[in-house]
Amino acid sequence: MNLRNIAIIAHVDHGKTTLVDRLLQASGAFRDNQRVAERVMDSNDLERERGITILAKATSILWKDTRINIVDTPGHADFGGEVERILSMVDGAIVLVDAAEGPMPQTKFVVGKALKIGLKPIVCINKVDKHDARPVEVVNDVFDLFAALDATDEQLDFPIIYGSAKQGWMSANADGPKDKGVAPLLDLVLSHVKQPRVEDGGFRMLGTLLEANPYLGRIITGRVFAGSVKPNQPVKVLSRDGKIVEQGRVSKILAFRGIERQPIEEADAGDIIAIAGLEKFNVADTLAALDVSEPLQAQPIDPPTLSMTFLVNDSPLAGTEGDKVTSRVIRDRLYKEAEGNVALSVEPAPNSDAYVVSGRGELQLAILIETMRREGFELGVSRPKVVFQTGDNGELLEPVEEVVIDVDEEFSGVVVQKMSERKAEMTEMRPSGGGRLRLVFHAPTRGLIGYQGELLTDTRGTAILNRLFHGYAPWKGDIAGRRTGVLISNDQGDAVAYAMWKLEDRGPMMIEPGAKVYRGMIVGEHTRDNDLEINVLKGKQLTNIRAAGKDEAVRLTPPIKMTLEKALAYIEDDELVEVTPKSIRLRKAILDPNDRKKAVRQKEALAS
Repeated sequence: MNLRNIAIIAHVDHGKTTLVDRLLQASGAFRDNQRVAERVMDSNDLERERGITILAKATSILWKDTRINIVDTPGHADFGGEVERILSMVDGAIVLVDAAEGPMPQTKFVVGKALKIGLKPIVCINKVDKHDARPVEVVNDVFDLFAALDATDEQLDFPIIYGSAKQGWMSANADGPKDKGVAPLLDLVLSHVKQPRVEDGGFRMLGTLLEANPYLGRIITGRVFAGSVKPNQPVKVLSRDGKIVEQGRVSKILAFRGIERQPIEEADAGDIIAIAGLEKFNVADTLAALDVSEPLQAQPIDPPTLSMTFLVNDSPLAGTEGDKVTSRVIRDRLYKEAEGNVALSVEPAPNSDAYVVSGRGELQLAILIETMRREGFELGVSRPKVVFQTGDNGELLEPVEEVVIDVDEEFSGVVVQKMSERKAEMTEMRPSGGGRLRLVFHAPTRGLIGYQGELLTDTRGTAILNRLFHGYAPWKGDIAGRRTGVLISNDQGDAVAYAMWKLEDRGPMMIEPGAKVYRGMIVGEHTRDNDLEINVLKGKQLTNIRAAGKDEAVRLTPPIKMTLEKALAYIEDDELVEVTPKSIRLRKAILDPNDRKKAVRQKEALAS
């Protein structure tokens, strides 16, 4: 059968998953009366809530006697580890670009990888129905981007198609016609993307995506590069360096048919399939026939840039809200995650039962914590730290990111000032239409931790920040952290509204009246730069003498609501976030105030 393998590449929220919905509908993958959720490929609860794709997924459609395998890829740079591997499965790519925003950092990141391995992209200008759409300028921006990424002449001669995935049409012109649906895009895929390249020799398949299934065990999705495979066929797994990891038999071969996977009796070279039956077959490994000795070349993965320490929850409220609380259970869950996600690494922390988890960015690690929390885990999490490297001449290197901020002109001054305080260097400043500016910086990753919330406050919620790993550079010096201290509870119990009302002049609270607190827990933000211990449990002294006006209702200022990402960005090095299925609390790492003072004195003695 005729085959085509394509990936859809785009920045966050440029419409990838919506476009896949339209392609599935056009090919008849759904029955006319079938109930289908919007953004059908976003199957994960977190993906639906946040409106972002976190895990790459494959599907396939039948169009004019050709099977088109489509891979929907994540659009956020933190999940770039998924994208890098997927590109080795496909022979073409649709680069989806917003007609108003133009190419963004993530587009640049993935397109760069795609051009490097020789893919010839189709450029699709989406959302041309937006009031601020500028399709002609965006096409020029895409051409400039391709040229800057050293595209070949053949790659620069890319076909362009315009349309609106939401309205369900694509056309060679930005004005239409709109009556043909997305058929012009599918026809363009057939004419522009080549048949899959098939290698000689016995069966070989490269593992790309991993998932655990309660009935079939480990399921690995990948592309068959050579030969064919049938159920019950004896095979072996080769690691990247050619060592035999295991030998076994294929128990089931699953092919993608619309939004479902169906078992098939044989898979040939060029197809994208999922295989079950092997216990140690992992991402980037090669599954091969017994007579094959050379593994397939896997794409190298960019290194992690941020790390966090995951600890057992040792607060006085430990075990009251979650059922997975022990070190062993947390360790097993983290190692299971690292198995399927090659952009994540887990290693035991020295001299403790904690684990250091390193990943691409705050969002990737926050998604992992949120997923664990929903599974019933309780844990303590430290402040994100950057992963340093040592240069050839022994100098300290730190990760630097390319940051693109779209902001209204009136707020550009405060953004430039705050970014320079974070040791960022501006590389570009240009108008992006509608009274907005696009500012491009190279900023150290550690300076960006916690900046997103501050940026939205400074720009009244109008700025859009996008960031992308740029490379390692020499250490840029100290960066000032949080400028205020915190309010710490000095006792355990339930917070009292009257006590909180009396303490309002000390700073804004982070808890509601009636919340459970304990000694060493952070309950608010101090107005000054030092930490202050307070009593939020003290009730009103009741007497039998009442005077008029004494009993007015307590009116409290609403507390600061701490989301997981906000909490991780807010804490300092001596603080932790306590995460449970029901609560997110901030606390000092050392709960006892006397022990905290001792630790500070020891640190000062060592420094001197």
